[in-house]
Amino acid sequence: MPNPTVLYLVPTPIGNLEDITLRAIRVLGEVGTVLCEDTRTSGRLMQHLGLKKPLLSYHLHNEHQQVPRLLERLEKGETMALVSDAGTPGISDPGFLLVRECLAKGLGVECLPGATAFVPALLKSGFGAERFTFEGFLPVKKGRQTRLLQLAQETRTMIFYESPHRIVKTLGQLAEVLGPSRPASVSRELTKLFEETVTGTLASLEADFAARPAIKGEIVVVVEGNLAPPPREPRPGRDASYYRRADDADDESESED
Repeated sequence: MPNPTVLYLVPTPIGNLEDITLRAIRVLGEVGTVLCEDTRTSGRLMQHLGLKKPLLSYHLHNEHQQVPRLLERLEKGETMALVSDAGTPGISDPGFLLVRECLAKGLGVECLPGATAFVPALLKSGFGAERFTFEGFLPVKKGRQTRLLQLAQETRTMIFYESPHRIVKTLGQLAEVLGPSRPASVSRELTKLFEETVTGTLASLEADFAARPAIKGEIVVVVEGNLAPPPREPRPGRDASYYRRADDADDESESED
């Protein structure tokens, strides 16, 4: 028999307050405590929903200190909901550490489905959504160039989160590594009044956003994967003409189907 749930991961709206599920509202109203990145932000949401619950700060800078204390309370049977300022907790937001430790102790954890920014950005980009890789935020300094070079031959659609003050620099670096003509899209202010998605090449998007006097809102960048197939390496004893004949045979086989 599964352990009763003591920790709920509850997605919250990324902008439009209507984007919260009935189940999320019920859970927030039933738990004993709500863990928040910013109690002021979550407090406004709770007030909008007409809910009054104790709010406890849980964020990137205190999670290591908070986890042992929270585990002690959860082991005694207290129920808690973990929320982020916007979206699904644990996706580019704190949550992983607490979930891992709860599972290690056999405590019940449940994740509700709900809002997250990268899904609408991916679908609005018009690029392939059958296979994609979510990269979150690129490293700010150490490891940034290495990560970009690793993605140069990635064939899946790539999704990145970025902040307004780094978006122009990031688009420029992506253009440098992936090529200025690589198709991409930039979505910002998703679900809000001034929601915007701009699609073009990495070079054109860099120029567009560099020319703007101000950029606001959290940003999702979607980049089409590398659609050029890697060249075949000839095996010893076989020259390039062998591979040309093999490619021609593959083409004929596909046309017969």
